[in-house]
Amino acid sequence: MTPFRIGFGYDVHQLKQGYDFWLGGIKIEHEKGAVGHSDADVLIHVICDALLGAANLRNIGYHFSDKDPKFKGIDSKILLTEVMKMIREAGYEIGNLDSTVCLQIPKLNPHIPVMKSCLAEVMHVEEDAISIKATTSEHLGFVGRTEGVSAYCTALIYKV
Repeated sequence: MTPFRIGFGYDVHQLKQGYDFWLGGIKIEHEKGAVGHSDADVLIHVICDALLGAANLRNIGYHFSDKDPKFKGIDSKILLTEVMKMIREAGYEIGNLDSTVCLQIPKLNPHIPVMKSCLAEVMHVEEDAISIKATTSEHLGFVGRTEGVSAYCTALIYKV
């Protein structure tokens, strides 16, 4: 068995008025927020899925079902904390994460340093291990019409 493993995560959430917009563990002021069973933090969800996949521990929905009322409205940072415990109990540590958030508006670049800091604190890793990029879909599709947000993440973990 090789000491390194990679995982991939993808998620999408609908955007609607009347919801808070949580992304990367921080609340971003916006006219719309993401809809979901939890706080709908699409970035944390893809990070969880990438890490779980790398460790061959299934996915976020398996561990934190959207049918379970105890996860209704839960702060996704709590889910990430639990995923980090699972990863470390399986004998792994994070090499790095590379993520991309697809969102037409608002612009995310001003928020990325705060998101990285928040995630690093929750995960107990250096900020340098977390890459967050942002892009639009050039007004195409559900992201371009500001109907939703999507995100991708790859994770490198290694056996300790």
